Amino acid sequence: MESASRDIAEKYDRFARGYDRVEAVLGFLGVEKLRKGVVSAASGKVLEVAVGTGKNLYHYRSDCEIVGADISTEMLKVARERAAKLQRDVHFTLADAGDLPFRTHLFDTVVSTFSTCTFPNPSKALQEMIRVTKPSGKVLLLEHGRSDCGWLGRWQDRHEDLFAKHFACHWNREPLKLAEHADLRIVRAQRTFFGMLHRIEAEPQI
Repeated sequence: MESASRDIAEKYDRFARGYDRVEAVLGFLGVEKLRKGVVSAASGKVLEVAVGTGKNLYHYRSDCEIVGADISTEMLKVARERAAKLQRDVHFTLADAGDLPFRTHLFDTVVSTFSTCTFPNPSKALQEMIRVTKPSGKVLLLEHGRSDCGWLGRWQDRHEDLFAKHFACHWNREPLKLAEHADLRIVRAQRTFFGMLHRIEAEPQI
């Protein structure tokens, strides 16, 4: 595992048990409604990249066959506990988003939420998502990024180093541009909450 990925794994291992409380702040931004909208659109054999504590498991359709991958052992422990409580049959695997241990064109849907901000190389991670998606499949993303509201975007820029250091979070990235540069064909894109939250539905370029 590369040094940057190892550092991220260690950070998330340390605060895995308290992660949901920190992320609860996003509830005030209407994130759960967006999360449900994204995840409920998944179908077939599904890979969730950076599954974290498994909060998305509430929203998958019952007929989905779910594989959850994450770089943090402790986050996966929480996710397994959540899956057991929900009685969801989920296969979890420890994996780096930039080097997914799955064969090409395996999944009908790949899902990732609030994760491109943490990847050391987001373009590589997105390209890996494309690789493992069937040509007829889809990639569903819910991300936060740099606001298109001038003053807020500049404020994010000023505090970028602080968030990256303590939370392994680069919160002024541009998710839509990253997706386009990774060669995803954008089917639908929506920005909300001062342009900070991005809902993206995309397909592999054929």
